[in-house]
Order: sequence, then C-alpha cells, then structure tokens
Amino acid sequence: MALSAAVWRLTSGTANALFTGMTSVARRGALEAGFSLIEMMFVTGIMGVLAGIAALQIGASRPGLLGDGGMRVVLSQMNQAREMAITQRRNMRVVFTGVNTVEVYREEVPGPTLTLVRTVPMEGGVQFLLTVGLPDTPDAFGNGTALAFGIATEVKFAPDGTLVNQSGASINGSVFLAITGNSLSSRAVTVLGSTGRVRGYRWDGRVWKMV
Repeated sequence: MALSAAVWRLTSGTANALFTGMTSVARRGALEAGFSLIEMMFVTGIMGVLAGIAALQIGASRPGLLGDGGMRVVLSQMNQAREMAITQRRNMRVVFTGVNTVEVYREEVPGPTLTLVRTVPMEGGVQFLLTVGLPDTPDAFGNGTALAFGIATEVKFAPDGTLVNQSGASINGSVFLAITGNSLSSRAVTVLGSTGRVRGYRWDGRVWKMV
C-alpha cells in the first residue's frame, strides 16, 4: 500500500512537472511568435491611409503657412524699424524693394545720407500682392495697391514712433501680400501713423482676422 502511494506520488509529480514545462514552453512560444502576415498587412494599410491623409492636409495648409511667414517678415521689420527710430533718435525709412524684400535705412544727420540697416526677403513665393476681389482690412487704411500708403513717396518711422511721409506728416498704410493665384495665402500688415501701431491680418476665405 505504501509502495503504491509512493509510486503514485512520483508519477503525479512527474506529470505535473512535464505539464508545467510544456505550459512554459507554450507561453514562451506564444510570446516569441510575433505578428502574423495578415496582422502586418493590416497595420501597414492603416499607416498608409494615415500618411495619405497627413500629406493632403499638409498640402492644403502650406500656402497659408507661407503667407504667415511673409506676414511675420513685414511685421518684424516694421516693428524693429520703429524701435530703432526711437532708441537711435533717427528717422528709419522702410523701403519695399522688388516684389518680396523689405529694407530698412537709417537717415543720417546731416542728411541726405542713408545707411542700410536691414534687408530681409520673403520666401516661398510670397510677394507684395493685392488679391483681386478681397476687401480692405477692418482698419480701412486703403487697398488701392499692394503697398497702400496714399501718395507718400517715402515711408519712415520718426524718433517719436509715428509713421510719417517725406514731409514729416503722419500717414496710415497697409501692406498686402500673397502667393499668386492663392487667395488663402493672403495676408496684410497695417500701420496706424499717429501711434506707429503695427497689426497683422489673415484672410480666412470669408473675412480678415487680426493675428
């Protein structure tokens, strides 16, 4: 009887050990199995669809991003010209050269000597351009041309921070820019002459929105 019990315990223990070993091997095999071909194809398909959607979104938003970049160039140059006029106590003339470049000159004393301070082009095909059919900005400083500063032949910031013309009279003005043939890239920068305040506007397809 005792011998039978011992044999049974030995046999049972061996069976349990074999079962445990087989279970561990099965588990390790399941962990090391990886993905099946169908699973890999399914994941690859999803990634392809997402990549296609992202490419379409980037393509649609790119003109607007380029327009924003051009607007930031004009905004920064106008603001820096005003700051330099105040700190250096000199007239800082802003010149819009060609179709896409902003230049800032310091008017030396005694005049009429000019010193070039900054030259910054807009990139990505953005130009000084008034898109046909777009209304004026909410500031309503004019939109007859892309560089709308009335009849002024010179545009400059005075040492008191105001925007003036060649005679020293305060003027308001707007700079319109865009990529040819793409209205959603249209941007505008306006300047209130009496204070030198500079604002940026973005065309959203319906109205101008201040940045």
